[in-house]
Amino acid sequence: MKTLFMACAFVLSLHALEWKSYEEAKALQKQNNKLIMLDVIRTNCRYCENMERDVFDDGAMGAWIEERFIPVKLNLDTDKLPLGLKVSFTPSFFFIDKHDVIVKKIPGAWNIEDFQSMTKELK
Repeated sequence: MKTLFMACAFVLSLHALEWKSYEEAKALQKQNNKLIMLDVIRTNCRYCENMERDVFDDGAMGAWIEERFIPVKLNLDTDKLPLGLKVSFTPSFFFIDKHDVIVKKIPGAWNIEDFQSMTKELK
């Protein structure tokens, strides 16, 4: 039993969060009705890099996010933001429904537990 648990933990640790483009996410959303989780970052933002390393690179967290949301990452320095979004600091997270309504905005960087706590009720 312990070996099976270790094997499952190992497989989950290999799972990398698969970021989509906003256009891909909108197409997928028509099929599955999941919220789009839009992560707005900036080049050389240390808080964005911390969030990537400490939260999104975690295999179990990546699987948890993909089960609930369609993840999209846009860079303020290179990408145009959809829906007329304005961002004052990065990272900022927007959760967008199929009607292009922002159901939640979360500014700032968080650890896994806090980010899950703030997003677990979103559907």
